[in-house]
Amino acid sequence: MNIKWFLCVFVGLLAFSPFSFAEKKEAMFWKAERDNAVRCLLCPRKCLIPKGKRGICRTRENVNGRLWTLNWNNPVAVHNDPIEKKPFFHVWPGARALSIALAGCNMRCLFCQNWQISQIGPDEGPSFHLSPSQIVELAKQYHINWVVYTYSEPTVFYEYMLQSARLAKQNGLMTGMHSCGYINPEPLKELLPYIDAANIDLKGFSEEFYNKIGLMASIEPVLNSLKIIKESGTWLEITCLIIPGVNDSEDKVRQMCRWIVENLGKDVPVHFSRFYPMYKMNNLPPTPVAVLERCATIAREEGLMFVYIGNVPGHNQEDTYCPFCHKLLIDREGYMIKENHIKDGRCEFCGKEIPGLWRGEK
Repeated sequence: MNIKWFLCVFVGLLAFSPFSFAEKKEAMFWKAERDNAVRCLLCPRKCLIPKGKRGICRTRENVNGRLWTLNWNNPVAVHNDPIEKKPFFHVWPGARALSIALAGCNMRCLFCQNWQISQIGPDEGPSFHLSPSQIVELAKQYHINWVVYTYSEPTVFYEYMLQSARLAKQNGLMTGMHSCGYINPEPLKELLPYIDAANIDLKGFSEEFYNKIGLMASIEPVLNSLKIIKESGTWLEITCLIIPGVNDSEDKVRQMCRWIVENLGKDVPVHFSRFYPMYKMNNLPPTPVAVLERCATIAREEGLMFVYIGNVPGHNQEDTYCPFCHKLLIDREGYMIKENHIKDGRCEFCGKEIPGLWRGEK
């Protein structure tokens, strides 16, 4: 297929070819069990999958006693986005990102913002053919510096992400992912040398919340993933979607921010994102802006240096300020950069170093 055909993908919010592909490739991270069953070891669920069945993510299938991924060369979304949309606020302001998504997720969040692609299997909706090498070719052809795995859950297309990220790095491109962080340590550590930046959803700060909204998930593996990412040197940002009456307890927000400072550091950017009614949570109102502002205040009280409010276009807390001289560094309007006063990774006014990945640095 001619690579120029994919130019049409860039013009919509979500674009598909009229075809459906469900290519298979033998999966990584599994072991054989009795009676031709297999145990998937990619994520903390460790699904025991009988012959002919799939795991909870719908993307990994037991084929005659071996585990195969159905997520191979078949993305459901390929977009040319601002890097700020991921959201990355301390990563190459104003850069473009080739955003890649394949179907599926290992969570079942009732409020999922992209449920049309995350809550289906690879063979349950339209997709089109795009190999890892074509991802690199597409990014280079349209002068896009970043390849970012996003929209659905990158963990469930791990093999595709790993191979394309390796190729991207070999070709001088930058790479990132937006993930729920529900992945086992071994695959995460193998991936991180090829990922420059990661934004991880910290969906709440209690075992009860993860158990309820994520289909019997657990918070501890996510916290462990955050530590591993930070220790690896991959740039880390965190997003917390604040849902009114569900995960907006001031005590829990304070505990979360304190944990971030103590375990990851005060320089990790945290995005408090506004909830809008979606998927199976249409009974709740959008998050009041005052609640988001209170969360941001708590985060700063606990010592976090870079705190943002998201999904509220035009809010002054989507801007970056120097934590030392308090001057405006990056003036944002939605995804548009109006001013940028970070030069060579430092505040243009006081000269202090501003943590992040800034254009021209690798």
